[in-house]
Amino acid sequence: MQNYGVKPSLPRVKIFEYLHGYQSHPTVDEIYLALSPELITLSKTTVYNTMDLFQEANLVIPILIEDKETRYDTNITNHGHFKCTKCGKIYDFDFDLSEATIPDLTGFVMEEYHTYIKGVCKACQE
Repeated sequence: MQNYGVKPSLPRVKIFEYLHGYQSHPTVDEIYLALSPELITLSKTTVYNTMDLFQEANLVIPILIEDKETRYDTNITNHGHFKCTKCGKIYDFDFDLSEATIPDLTGFVMEEYHTYIKGVCKACQE
């Protein structure tokens, strides 16, 4: 964290450890519920502020696969996300759009892109 300009505090360290330990693309609510029994002074505001700080420091990326739900991913490389519409699990998949040729965008410079796909995962199809 310090290498990214983020001063470590107990809540920040615990949130960072949680994100790396549970690569489940958690929401703020999920992070708060998981850590609040251990950190009794933790508030949702602290989690929101920490996630904003981590995002600014490029430690996480937000996943906006649903309109009213922001999830967070510690894998900041170019990749896509698949959300199962039955179980709700989000899967990462390799996908690098930066190498793609898109005729309608000739001459444009891509700075950021997001790839989200929804469907039914293999486990839910069985």
